[in-house]
Amino acid sequence: MGRDEIGQSLSRVPWGDRAGRVARRRDAPARARAPMSVTDGAAPRRRPTLHDVAQLAAVSTKTASRVVNGEGNVDPELARRVREAAETLDYRPNLIARNLRRNDGATHTLGVVLFDVANAFSSSLQRAIEDVASRRRIVVISSSVDEDPQRERDNALALIERQVDGLIIVPAGDDQSYLAADQRRGLKVVFVDRRPQLLRADAIVGDNRGGAHRATAHLIHHGHRRVAFLGDRDYIGTLRERRRGYLDALGDAGLTSDDRWIVTNLHTREAVDHAVRELFATDPPTALFTAQNLITIETIRTLKALGLDGCVALVGFDDFDTADLLHPAVTVVAQDPKAMGTRAAELLLARIDGSTDPVSTLVVPVDLIVRGSGELAPALEEITRRSGARASADA
Repeated sequence: MGRDEIGQSLSRVPWGDRAGRVARRRDAPARARAPMSVTDGAAPRRRPTLHDVAQLAAVSTKTASRVVNGEGNVDPELARRVREAAETLDYRPNLIARNLRRNDGATHTLGVVLFDVANAFSSSLQRAIEDVASRRRIVVISSSVDEDPQRERDNALALIERQVDGLIIVPAGDDQSYLAADQRRGLKVVFVDRRPQLLRADAIVGDNRGGAHRATAHLIHHGHRRVAFLGDRDYIGTLRERRRGYLDALGDAGLTSDDRWIVTNLHTREAVDHAVRELFATDPPTALFTAQNLITIETIRTLKALGLDGCVALVGFDDFDTADLLHPAVTVVAQDPKAMGTRAAELLLARIDGSTDPVSTLVVPVDLIVRGSGELAPALEEITRRSGARASADA
């Protein structure tokens, strides 16, 4: 008998037969109880409800609900019948309905808005958040925004409409005031990697300015005076902080910045390729500071195409999986996305639990990982020779 026929037949079956049927179904081979799939040639069956479980167990819906939700004060025999009926029907609780009945309205879900879940930094953040949430049986719902401010807003509001208990956001835009009304209604929000703008909220960030200063100073220490900066979109807070650190390091060394060697708004492979080729077309730098891991990867690809790999010094901001396998291996300023994600999740859960600590921004230290590319000596003549030869060949 199919599941959708069970309710129709229950009223004609005495309780003794019902109990026997539950027992027989429990003892039957597993394949006999396996739910039919669409590929079996039949139309999909409707999902069993709590009412179906109560009918099969011959108890009230309230009693079935108390057993399914793990509440006490239920007769052991009734509880056994409910559990057996739920197993027979492959019943799964409706969490949305359950949460609507909770006094606190909690849904045991967190929303996470990331730059790109496929990016190594974002995926490490997400995994750390999930590890913290899973210890409390909380589900994480994630989305990517690809540095699109409108998509950030749309995804965050969509998660709020789904009644998540809180949000962790890597902001793409420079205005998060769209969350103010929900924040006043009790929504808890923590920002990670970048500080929020036009909204007062907790944030967990890396030491962007300090890390960029350290990267640039490292290149200067190895003799470079012609250091170029390649960065992402100008409106992103981390870009502004990393550029400031780059300029600070130049100033500390008594070097004057050259606008020709500061290139930003690089958010596509083609844009990076064009920018690198332009840098080495005339009066080239001897070293590069790339302020984001995807920019670093595309820069290395173009340097190789120009025959300049192993000739131009490079330090990148943010590590990536194959950085130590390249030749030369890539020197990077590495953030700690695991620590950042862990702390963001812990802080958000503390806010959800009622913490009234003052709003704060935690700066997580970064580390300079020396691997080889950032330690190359200046080679202006060789760079000019190679890039000039390449330019002539292209012409």
